[in-house]
Formats: sequence, structure tokens, C-alpha cells
Amino acid sequence: MSTGVLWVATVTPTENQLSLLRLTKRTRRWNIRLNSTSGLFVSSSLVASPSRSSEERVYDIVLKQAALVRERRIGSSRVVENLVVVPGNRNLLNEAYDRCREVCAEYAKTFYLGTLLMTPERQRAIWAIYVWCRRTDELVDGPNASYINSTALDRWEKRLTDLFEGRPFDMYDAALSDTVSKFPVDIQPFKDMIEGMRLDLRKSRYKTFDELYLYCYYVAGTVGLMSVPVVGISPNSKASTESVYNAALALGIANQLTNILRDVGEDARRGRIYLPHDELELAGISEDDIIRGIVTDKWRNFMKGQIKRARMFFDEAEKGVIELNSASRWPVWASLVLYRQILDAIEANDYNNFTKRAYVGKAKKLLSLPVAYARALVGPSKLIGTKACENLPVPSKSLPKSFEVPMKPIDA
Repeated sequence: MSTGVLWVATVTPTENQLSLLRLTKRTRRWNIRLNSTSGLFVSSSLVASPSRSSEERVYDIVLKQAALVRERRIGSSRVVENLVVVPGNRNLLNEAYDRCREVCAEYAKTFYLGTLLMTPERQRAIWAIYVWCRRTDELVDGPNASYINSTALDRWEKRLTDLFEGRPFDMYDAALSDTVSKFPVDIQPFKDMIEGMRLDLRKSRYKTFDELYLYCYYVAGTVGLMSVPVVGISPNSKASTESVYNAALALGIANQLTNILRDVGEDARRGRIYLPHDELELAGISEDDIIRGIVTDKWRNFMKGQIKRARMFFDEAEKGVIELNSASRWPVWASLVLYRQILDAIEANDYNNFTKRAYVGKAKKLLSLPVAYARALVGPSKLIGTKACENLPVPSKSLPKSFEVPMKPIDA
């Protein structure tokens, strides 16, 4: 279960005691629990953590990625091997990127449309990263998932190391190998995504949100860390590089939490429950209740709290999108706006995510894209509210007729 870009949240307890963990270097953290009667997340007293939390561990990775971008350690001297010039067709590298473009255009139409606003070099890099992430996800969620084991993932990780060292295995690898030679992209988030696939092979339950948070980082938060060096930060931004990475991380976590809440019934039928067990217990909900798929008041209250938490991550993500390079903001805003609407759809379905799939219809997608485009026009420190964005004129950009994304497999 992987998704797109992410970021981490900065939160202050509000008058109704809502709280979300902020990633900082500290040994004490908020312990978030679900109130089974109100459906809200309330923070307990600040307590010392006997061991490092998932958030703290991920934050160390964020700092490293931010340092790479800040120092702009681009390995321009690296040469991608096994690519030869072909008479009449510049070289195989162009073909490799073109294949990545075709995959992105077919399977992620809305996202692909947004990438067209980027510079050609950034377009190609994002397409290459998208294809690698999709192929990785297909290993455990695709039609051949039953044949995948830890050994297969070890081989996939070895291929990853090879391509980072300039030895691609195939055309798709070649495109990513070239990308990481041009941008300060680190291998760690890619390795961490593979670790998320390993988790899917051996783990189908999560005791706490801290455990679930780490999973969300592995399968989705990593995408943000991969992408920020490519999409770039606005030269007008006064925000720290770390805060932009945290915002990217928060968006990915928000997207993944949204996926989880949308797919509760589907996942349960596959024997998976991606919801914190301790919070289910506090809400008086058992695994059998989820498997039976009956919407009760307890379930509605529980879902209200889960949706509220996901929205808080989206809120934090918004603070960082405006800091991105102007040519890259639209696809990120589109992802945020459209994914956030899935939460609205769950509510509209009366929290029945057992037998009803929450989705954003074509008409709503079309109406949302101009809103995302309008938001993308707003640069650092000038973000305006959603209502104000909705009142801006619709840009004269032609939009595709369909935004359906078929889910055909890509050979690993």
C-alpha cells in the first residue's frame, strides 16, 4: 500500500485537547490515544519515552535528506553504464525516460498532468521515481504477489544498489540511475520503501499508532523524501530545509492514512487490519466487528477520530507546499486536494468503508484541479485560504476528459 508525497506535523494542543506529534529532537513526546466516546484524539501528559519513537527515528532520516539538498551534493561525475548511443535515436536513455513517461501517463493521469508544468529535467526525474515506486509496490500487491518472498525483495534491493552505483538492470532502472546521478537523491528512502514491502509480507496487525506511523513512512513518506530534491524548494522560501521535508513527510502520511481508512473492508477481506489495535480496543471495537463490517455508533465515533488525525497531517502539509519551486507546486497541491476529498467521501458514505468505496468523482476532480492550480500560484509566505482560492478565476488550461487510473501490473 504505497502512495505519493509526504510531510510531518507541528501541532499545539487546542482547547478541545486535539494534539498531534511534532517531530523534533527530544526524548519526550505526546502519547496520542483515542477517546472512545467523543471520537477525538486527546493527549496524555507529556511522558518520558523509554525508547526512541518511530517519529524520532524517521526524523533522523529527514535531517539527513535535508542536509543532502542543502549542501547540493550532486554526483554529476557518475556515469550510467550499459547505455550506448543508437544511430538516429540519440541514446537509449531518452527511450528509458520516455517509457517512464508512458507508464506515469497511463496509471497516474492526474499526477502526470501536473508534472507537465515542471521543467523537462524534473519531469523525467519524477517519472523515473514514480515508476520505481510503482514497480516496488506491485511486488507485494500485484498479480505475482503470492510468489514474492524476502529473498525476492533482497534481490530487488541489490538491483537498487546497483542502479545507484550506475549499473542499471533494465530501461526503467536506467532512467532512475540517471536521475540519482543528477539530483541529490539518497538511497535510504528507497531502501526504506522496500522495508515497507517486507513488513507487508510478515505483518498484518499494528498494536499502536507509533507502529503504524513507521509503516506509513516506509510505504509513503519515503516518496516525499525521494521527490523533494527533484521538485525543488523556491528560491524565495525562508523556511528551513528540514521544515519542507517534514511537510513532504506529513503529506505522504496523510495520503497513506487516507488509503487505510478508505480500504478498511478490502484489507480486512485480505486478512489485514491497518488500524491501531489499542485505539480499537479503547473504542470497544473488536477484529470480529471489522470482519463482519457492520457500521455502528462506536465505529462512526472511531472513524471520526481517525479522519480528524489524517486531516491534521494534511493541514501541516499545506504549510510546506507553498515553499516548493513554483513549477512543481501544482502536482503536489493536486495530490493534497484530491486525496483530502476522499475523507469527505467516507463521511458522505456514513463511515461505511466496509462495503462502500469512497472515491472522488470525475466532475469533482475536474473542479478541484483549477483550485489546486490557483493555490500553486501562491508562493512562500503568501498562502491564502481555501475559499479565497475557490474565488480565483479558473486558469485557461485544457484538462483531460478522464481521470480514471487503471491498475494493470508492471513486471518486476
